[in-house]
This record gives sequence, structure tokens and C-alpha cells, in this order.
Amino acid sequence: MNPIEPSAKIKAFFQPNSKWAEPLALLRELLLFGGLVEDFKWGKPCYTVNGINTIILFEFKESCAIGFMSGSLLKDEAHILEAPGEHSQAMRMVKFTDADQVRARAAILRDYIAEAVANVEAGRKVEFEHREIEIPEEFQAILDKDAAAKLAFYSLTPGRQRAYLLYFSDAKQSKTRIARIEKYLPQILESKGILDRD
Repeated sequence: MNPIEPSAKIKAFFQPNSKWAEPLALLRELLLFGGLVEDFKWGKPCYTVNGINTIILFEFKESCAIGFMSGSLLKDEAHILEAPGEHSQAMRMVKFTDADQVRARAAILRDYIAEAVANVEAGRKVEFEHREIEIPEEFQAILDKDAAAKLAFYSLTPGRQRAYLLYFSDAKQSKTRIARIEKYLPQILESKGILDRD
């Protein structure tokens, strides 16, 4: 069986019956007009500059969003960017619930897209603050006894490993940590990050 081509996956993502079809179509138009190359990674349309992942589109339950991979480098003079989580060092996003919101911010978004492209072309990168995060003992116990889980977890990118460890560790009670680990273990085994969807 042949793997599905990225173009077919992209077409499926932008189905007109999607809840966020219209705002996502407008965001896509801005990105393609901005000269980025469209690809499909992590279950989402991803836009690259010189082969470097630069911008990604998201669908959430309550909104859709444009995500700038190195958004923390953007000036954000309009103050519209937000971090997806309190520990996010690079990614910044703008969420939308309808197409009019995209239209209202189209000029700002064009500037942000151009700035993101310029940052990649100039070789600017986010300087990550690397602090060691301990593996919660509940998760370590699973990794010690389950070779498949251990291999899957350590095959993830450092950023994805970090996101899981932060989420598991943030729970104050052991039973909450165990519940979080059990919920996300299947996703880890599928080599997906905590924010990745099908």
C-alpha cells in the first residue's frame, strides 16, 4: 500500500465542511502568497522556508490557529501572539474563531509572516534555556518495565520529550500524574508529541 501523498493529506485537511474551513483557507492563502512551501507534518499543514519548518496551522475544538515555530523572535508590535503553554520558549500562535477575525488582521499577519521568513533566511534561531527536567517516578517505572514505551519516548525530539515531562511533572498528586501518563502513553507509542493530532 502506498503512503498517502502530502498533497492528498493537505486537501483532506482543508475540506470545506470543516468547522474552521473559511478562516484556515484565508490563513493558507496568506502563507502561500508569502512564498512559503506547503507540506504536511504532524497531522497538520506545515509551511517551510529553505526546508526549515517555519509556520504551522492548527485546528482546535474551540478555535483554529496560525503557529509561528520561532514566534518568540517576532517583534509582535500588535500584541496578538500567545504562547501555547507556560513553558513554550519558541512557538507563538494567533487563534481565530471566524474568517472576519483573519480578514481584520490580514495586514498584520502578512507582516509577521514576512518577518518569520526573514528570520529564517538570516539564520536567526531561538536560544533555548535548557533546564533539566526530572522524569517523574511513575513514568520512570513504566519506561523501566516497558521497552516499547522507552524506545518510543526516547525516539521523540527533545522538545516533545520535554513537553510530556513538564505536563506529567506539573501534577501535584501521584494519581493525577499516573492518569496523565496513562492518557498519553498511546500517543507516545505512536511517536506523537503531546499537541499532535491525527
